[in-house]
Amino acid sequence: MTYDLRKFSAALLLGAASLVPAAAFAQEPGDGKTITMAQADWDTGWFQASIYKQMFEDLGYTVTGPMTLGASAFYQAVSQGDVDLWVNGWFPLHDTYKSTFEGKAKVDGAVAKGGALQGYLVDKAAIEEFDIKTLDDFKRPEVKEAFDRNGDGKADLVACPPGWGCELTISKHMEEFDLGDAINPIKAGYSASMADAIAAYQNGEHILFYTWTPNWTVDQLAPGKDVMWIEVPQKEGVELPAPAKGLDTCVADPCYMGFVANDIVPVVNDDFISDNPAVDALLQAASIPLPAIYAQNSAMNNGDDNVDAQASEWIKNNQDLVDGWLEKARAAAK
Repeated sequence: MTYDLRKFSAALLLGAASLVPAAAFAQEPGDGKTITMAQADWDTGWFQASIYKQMFEDLGYTVTGPMTLGASAFYQAVSQGDVDLWVNGWFPLHDTYKSTFEGKAKVDGAVAKGGALQGYLVDKAAIEEFDIKTLDDFKRPEVKEAFDRNGDGKADLVACPPGWGCELTISKHMEEFDLGDAINPIKAGYSASMADAIAAYQNGEHILFYTWTPNWTVDQLAPGKDVMWIEVPQKEGVELPAPAKGLDTCVADPCYMGFVANDIVPVVNDDFISDNPAVDALLQAASIPLPAIYAQNSAMNNGDDNVDAQASEWIKNNQDLVDGWLEKARAAAK
């Protein structure tokens, strides 16, 4: 049997040409598609939102938003399909919203597994000087005196402004552990109160403060170096959240912080994600290191509020890692 090489070559070229559109589509599986994105109304989550938005755009998606929503409004909107996703879920803190979105939206991947901590921190020098382990130690006269910066006879605690969820929990701790005569929770503006506490620490004074992570505070006052997490007391009749384990920046392991550790996670509409396997694969693959979030939060607190530029810079500095995530997304779309 003989072959017409010209016809055979032409057939090969035609076959190769027919593959070009498929390959191009794989590079941009979101071409012609739109993602309606939300972000949290706490600005410490905007950096992550911008990174994910820019990665979606690299996959060819048009992204509208992210619109800024509170947790309750987001879970209602994502359950109705008014928005497709956000990357600012906090679980188990947001378990209270599950009845709103279960069966209509789901957690998909993790931005920071176990990275959302909350609790009380004390400067490391005071930990060592006074052997501070729990909030109960602030009932001791010498400890109260060392942390009393306004002269009212109580240790000053940078707490949370009225209306914040953490303010309710802190007030509950003050009551449950009989700390009203020992600790003075400062409920003024959080950023200003923390700036005052940091200045006091830099002047050699002792400080006690509440914070959460990711947050700019733990970039300026590094746990394990400058400060340590302390525990709430274990008291009969008081039910505590499960302790954090393996936290070497706490005075104890496991560490009863009084607040449950949370995963920061994407939450996506079910119908949207079933139609967009590339987004699903990206959410499953990607995560943001906590130190990067701390550093950006600190820069933002110091006045650099160009979050999109900060996100772009992080992607550029971690391009090989990001490219690997994007390749997994493209492969899932083939």
